[in-house]
Amino acid sequence: MTSPQRTFPKDFLWGAATASYQNEGAVDVDGRTASIWDTYCRTPGMVLNGDIGDVADDHYHRWPEDIKLMSDLGLQAYRFSLAWPRIQPGGSGAFNPKGVDFYSRLVDGLLEVGIKPVATVYHWDLPQELEDVGGWRNRDTALRLADYAEHIAGRLGDRVSVWTTLNEPWCSAFLGYGTGDMAPGGRSSLGALRAAHHLNLAHGLAGGAIRSVLGEDTQLSVTLNLHVFRPADPDSAADLDAVRQLDAVGNRVFLGPMLDGAYPADLLADTASVTDWSFIRDGDEATIAVPIKLLGVNYYSTALVRRRTVQASDEYKPSDGRFVGADQVEQLPQTGEHTAMGWYIDPTGMTELLTSLGARYPKLPLMITENGAAFRDVVSADGLVHDANRVSYLHDHIDAVGKAVDAGVDVRGYFVWTLMDNFEWAHGYDKRFGLIRVDYENQQRTVKDSGRWYAELIRTGQLPAVDVITG
Repeated sequence: MTSPQRTFPKDFLWGAATASYQNEGAVDVDGRTASIWDTYCRTPGMVLNGDIGDVADDHYHRWPEDIKLMSDLGLQAYRFSLAWPRIQPGGSGAFNPKGVDFYSRLVDGLLEVGIKPVATVYHWDLPQELEDVGGWRNRDTALRLADYAEHIAGRLGDRVSVWTTLNEPWCSAFLGYGTGDMAPGGRSSLGALRAAHHLNLAHGLAGGAIRSVLGEDTQLSVTLNLHVFRPADPDSAADLDAVRQLDAVGNRVFLGPMLDGAYPADLLADTASVTDWSFIRDGDEATIAVPIKLLGVNYYSTALVRRRTVQASDEYKPSDGRFVGADQVEQLPQTGEHTAMGWYIDPTGMTELLTSLGARYPKLPLMITENGAAFRDVVSADGLVHDANRVSYLHDHIDAVGKAVDAGVDVRGYFVWTLMDNFEWAHGYDKRFGLIRVDYENQQRTVKDSGRWYAELIRTGQLPAVDVITG
């Protein structure tokens, strides 16, 4: 058992993360227009229980109350996203002063209580008008994002501590355009690969635009949800190659152009039957590789994989768009504890991921920008949520981050997903990740035991035992 007295560096940054569509609500207030998630939620069968994000946590109106809660928890940083259709309705043309002013007030409110604002330019809420002309399958969308990023950087300026171009472009591309599990609901392997490239291009263009406004020293970042794949049989060449294929389309499709300056040759070969990648233009890869100061890492689970053995009686099952080019790879169930999302709980994957990134990019600082768990929270007779399972999850995963730091990896901070229960995409309001419980009937906020435990960690800089709850 790891000692509860693990100590983190004094300058290690502790925060919590949210996203605009998941918590703001106010979808038709003060000039905001529809995003792809507004449309997706209203498409029958796409979101559990037909839930929609129209109100969510009503953060748009309750942000002063929410900042007070952040301050009470002792948060040192708050990672939020900027709603593109609130700032620039329709995704092109005129900007909306009321939308910009909302984020300006939010940033000032955070700074007033000593919380560093960490802003994500794009966290999935693409203006519907841009989707109507192709969305991320359309190269022009990348140019539109750069225009929007340049404007908002000019308005919020250096009041923002870290500027993150994109959140989890893998989800945007492969779940949004490949499987249809997320907005806008596309189901095309080619569409997913086109979207992946244009998201990469958007990162480069938007990053360059932000740097042009704020200077070369801007804390520019991108956040990737990087997968940890492990072979079912470590001695099997076929299973090891299955891991390679998944790593190519799950991780290196973004790491390659963003950090190495080129798409991996094996990815291009694996997906040759889907596309010749002719949508990559001369100079794109150089644009994508805009220098960043920080790599955001989102981690939740690991995957156990093997090469699927094709028998004569088997029916061929082409890729569903999730891992294009890896049609004959299957993921196996893992024995052990899982979250309410069905995700296998494995904190060792966190250490493995961070150490592998540290070895590959030793000069690039890392930040855990999302990590957390959904569980079936219960409100006890005392009106509180005693979420021991979440406390245990956070303890073990933060300890795993500490092990990577011990190994010499330059990890600068950790952000819990999420600050408070919210609209969890296609799962609607069924899944709760928050340190703070939200009663969606009356918007009452209640700090859970996990929130008080996290506050103790921030206060002391030491990893508390799982049964240490204060407040």
